[in-house]
Order: sequence, then structure tokens, then C-alpha cells
Amino acid sequence: MPMIAMSLVIVFIICSMLYVCYFRGAARFENTSEYLRKGWPIFAPFNCLLYILTPSRIAKPIIPAEEIKDLSEIKKNWQTIRDEAMELYKKGYFDQTTDPKKAAFYDIGFRTFYKYGWSKFYLKWYGYTHQSALEHCPKTVEILSKVRSVNGAMFSLLPVGSQLTRHLDPVACSLRYHLGLRTPNSDQCYINVDGQVHSWRDGQDLLFDETFLHFAKNDSQEYRLILMCDVERPMFIVGRVINFFYKGLMRMTVVPNLPGDRRGLANQVFSFLSPLLKQSKELKQTNRTAYLILKYSVNTLLLVVAASLLFGLLSLVQYFIS
Repeated sequence: MPMIAMSLVIVFIICSMLYVCYFRGAARFENTSEYLRKGWPIFAPFNCLLYILTPSRIAKPIIPAEEIKDLSEIKKNWQTIRDEAMELYKKGYFDQTTDPKKAAFYDIGFRTFYKYGWSKFYLKWYGYTHQSALEHCPKTVEILSKVRSVNGAMFSLLPVGSQLTRHLDPVACSLRYHLGLRTPNSDQCYINVDGQVHSWRDGQDLLFDETFLHFAKNDSQEYRLILMCDVERPMFIVGRVINFFYKGLMRMTVVPNLPGDRRGLANQVFSFLSPLLKQSKELKQTNRTAYLILKYSVNTLLLVVAASLLFGLLSLVQYFIS
């Protein structure tokens, strides 16, 4: 019986990776190499399980925001939220979160975005409300406290000429919500989600599944400032159980904005490992063979861990079904 179960897990892992790479959504990866680099194949089996547990009305790249009822509380207060975000911008707090000398820089979830000009200011993150947000954005924090579906929230800044290259987020436990605050109100500033283009506008919102391929560009002459939220993905009971444990893990990824904010374990570890990661990139230039051995050894280990977790999750599903 254990051999049969393990065989089923292996088949599910392979089918999940093939589905995400070649069949999911309208936008396709250019080749297998891009999928391996940007598609997070290690999480494909986990995500496919969550897709199965998602109601059909939600299982699409762009979802009507009205499907998540309490998000209307945010939208109707967009001007109040905008005013506090603008104050942060004027005082230069966004620049502080991209300074490598500060703890705010070591954000393992959004680390690659800095090089394209993007910056952010956290408001809350999976059970923790930032002290800096309470001090500088008290009205926004109060509004968000009334919206139970929001697990994480931040202000997101995309300067003139900046972009976020094509990517997808690794784990399908949440949806992504954008609310335009101070935008160019131009089609030259947009996000493309699975081939569908959305241009940000002041006071208008967007809800989408960030595990579909997406990218953003600001080719306008003005910066774009939005509220960006992680919204709990509506799922059937087993999915909600999985999400409960996922949110526990995400609490370890809290990133401070300013001194006085809590630092999650992932932030501390990443700040320690960052110099080593820099050295590994230098190794890629000086000894590519050693770099590839290191890279694939780590990836193989992660794959084994992911398979073990998936086996545990499938066992949990079987328990609830029986």
C-alpha cells in the first residue's frame, strides 16, 4: 500500500509540472528553461491540489473583486488610504525599504523586484501589524482591520520607467488585490495577467490569481502608487485546513519597514545568507561546474522536501474524505 501511494504521488508530481508548464492559462512559458527559472516547478503539485480545491467562480486569471465581499470596504475608503500613502512617499520611506544597509531590504518574497525600481511599505503581514504602519498610517490600518479576507497588505511603488518582468508567484494559497491610489491613469502604465492587460486608475481595483504568468510596466511619465493585498483564496474545507498551516509559515516571513518593526525568522536568515548568495553568483562566473553542482543539489533537496510535504497533504485529504 505505501508503494502504491508513493507511486501515485510521483505521478501527480509529474502531471502537475507538465500541466502548469504546457497547459495552464493562455500565456505560455517560452521554453522549458524559462519554466525552470521562473515557474517554481517544485510547488506545482502543491498548487494543483489547491486549484482542485478552489470553486470554479474563482478559478480564473482575473476575478471580479465583488466575489470577495469585504473588499468593498477598502475601495470605498481609497482616498483616505491614498492620503496616508502619499505622506509616506513624500517623506522618503519607500527609499528606506530598498537600502541594503537596512533590515527592510532582506525580503525573501520580493527580493528580485528591487533591481527593476520597485519598492514597498508593509502595513500588515499574516497576523502581524507593523508598528511603523500604526504610527504613520493609522487610518489605513483601521480600515484593513475590518477586512477579514486580507492576510497581508502593503503600499507598492512603481517609478517612471520601471517594470516587473514576467513571473508568477510560487504558492496558490492567496489571490492578489490591487487598488489604484496615485496612478498615471494611463494605458502606458499597466499589468498583464495571463495575456489580459489592466491599466491602473485612481480608485479602481483589480483582483487576480498571481500564480498565472504576469508582468508590469510603467512607460508613463508619472509614478504608480497602489495598495497591494494578499487575499485569502476561497477554497473548500480541505483547502482551508492547508491554508491554516500556510499562514503559520508566512508569519515567519515578516519584513520590517523601520526600526521597531518585528523581524521574521526568514528575514533574519536571508540577511545572513545574502552574502553567501552573492558569492554563489560569483562562483557562476569563475567555476560554472561547481556552481551547477551546488545549484542542482539544493534544488534536488527542495524537491524531496516538497514531495514529502505533498505526500503528507494527500494523506490529510484522504483522511478527510474517509
